[in-house]
Amino acid sequence: MIRLPFEPFLKGQEEWDTEPEVPMSFDAATREAHLLRYRQGPAFLRQAWEEVPAEARTWRPGEGKWSAHEVVVHCADSETYAAIRIRLLLAEPEPLIVGYDENVWAKRFDYHASDPELALRLIEVVRAHTVATLHRLPDEAWGRMGRHTHSGPYGTDDWLSSYAAHLEAHTAQIRRNLAAWGSR
Repeated sequence: MIRLPFEPFLKGQEEWDTEPEVPMSFDAATREAHLLRYRQGPAFLRQAWEEVPAEARTWRPGEGKWSAHEVVVHCADSETYAAIRIRLLLAEPEPLIVGYDENVWAKRFDYHASDPELALRLIEVVRAHTVATLHRLPDEAWGRMGRHTHSGPYGTDDWLSSYAAHLEAHTAQIRRNLAAWGSR
């Protein structure tokens, strides 16, 4: 079973399971369903962001937890890197996909100092450009493999599965933050 980088958010967990990972392989219909989710993600994230009152946007639900603002800016960083990752997988022989510590990035780049509207627009543009690129690919372009520094074998379908869920997971995170802010 592949472990998605965003799966704990979908399940409301804080820790990872330690199951070994296996590269994924999708048929055309499954791939198309994931591409649809990938294309729709920015709208879901924006809608969740717009539901958060201005005074709640930088509020953190606990020590070491991200605010809605930080979540949005993280998504911009992650999505821009994701666009490069899929291009490496599609174009390079056995690429090394380098992982990163998202919490370090949030602190180092002071996410609260970033403009969340600019981050949302970047997410929308990067995803639209990547969707257009992916829709032009022939079926035989899929199934290419590389290696991820954190999880080992990593292919195009692994990427698509992860990033189809990425903005959905962070949309849910923003809504949990809003609920926690409202009940404080």
